[in-house]
Amino acid sequence: MRIARFSIDGNVAFGAVEGDKPDELVLDIIKGIPFADFELSGTKVPLSKVRLLPPVLPNKVVAYGRNYAEHARELGNDVPDVPFAFFKPSTSVIGPGDEIQYPSFSEELHHEAELAVVIGRMCREVPRERVKDVILGYTCALDVTARDVQRREKQWARAKGFDTSCPLGPWVETDLDPSDLTIQLTVNGQQRQLGRTSEMIHPIEDLIVNITEAMTLLPGDVILTGTPAGVGPLTVGDEVAVTIEGIGTLTNKVVKRG
Repeated sequence: MRIARFSIDGNVAFGAVEGDKPDELVLDIIKGIPFADFELSGTKVPLSKVRLLPPVLPNKVVAYGRNYAEHARELGNDVPDVPFAFFKPSTSVIGPGDEIQYPSFSEELHHEAELAVVIGRMCREVPRERVKDVILGYTCALDVTARDVQRREKQWARAKGFDTSCPLGPWVETDLDPSDLTIQLTVNGQQRQLGRTSEMIHPIEDLIVNITEAMTLLPGDVILTGTPAGVGPLTVGDEVAVTIEGIGTLTNKVVKRG
């Protein structure tokens, strides 16, 4: 099931996305929330009539760096022996079609396409064999990075946590095997990144075991699983699109921060 979060006539709701052709997609409005038992209402609205929002509003976004060997090497970094986590705040999250605001304190903004895992239930100390039980589904993510700030400040809070630095969407796909999916990123229609999730150094199971050893995850929390090689610059006016096999495409435009 593809679960979207959307607004229509000033109201916010979740809906199941139905259909195959982009211009014929409809939303069957969900009674309740996707983190508990729910029913489909049977009330359907065309996707073209709503505004898609971030598919979830996470309490926290846990991101893993250098989880693709070629990406680590392209930036001159060692491949980590154990998962390497950092955080992006909830205020960094935006949805499909929302604008990425180029931060005033940076002159080198980079794109990083990522598969995002959406947590479906409160959990901690999750054993590897139960990881699938705590996952709601998967969505596309863009880890926007102020690369010059990352180098200069040596820690990543501002470089990766600024407002609008975490686009998510377009929806959550709940029925998906994430082990070997194509990840592609384009800027203004030109391919910049192309990889497969099978290239991850530490698979999703290891990432969730790693973080839940330390802290509780809540429904709607998001895990970013790393980016393949090919990261590069974004400029004002660029349209950047992340496409992940079996999920869809997340598109955002870069604008000057007002």
